[in-house]
Amino acid sequence: MSTITTKDGTEIYYKDWGEGPVVTFSHGWPLSADAWDGQMLFLAQKGFRVVAHDRRGHGRSSQAFSETDFTEDLKKFDVPTLVMHGEDDQIVPVKDAAKKSARLIKGAKEIYYPGASHGLTATLQDQVNADLLAFLKS
Repeated sequence: MSTITTKDGTEIYYKDWGEGPVVTFSHGWPLSADAWDGQMLFLAQKGFRVVAHDRRGHGRSSQAFSETDFTEDLKKFDVPTLVMHGEDDQIVPVKDAAKKSARLIKGAKEIYYPGASHGLTATLQDQVNADLLAFLKS
């Protein structure tokens, strides 16, 4: 199992597949890196290196809290960023997560899927994959 250990001793699990330009995936609460498997496999086959991690307290990573405030981190992003979210997500409402995050990330591109739920990477896998590839080629 691939892990890194943070300064405070937390073990963070990650997946690292393929070769080429790097695409990093961050899952929503309460999922794990596995939520991105369909996208990671698709992009790895298209010549990208894909990396996803299990957030603290999720999946195979050690327990630092299930809720984390990424506000200051998001303000520092300096790479092209795509924020994707289902507009009918009942677990993590789009206005409370994706839209706030996108406002903090300079130049973030946003895609919101009407009627889509929290598991849109599985329920709309082909559309999400196509949107990811279009973003990466832009």
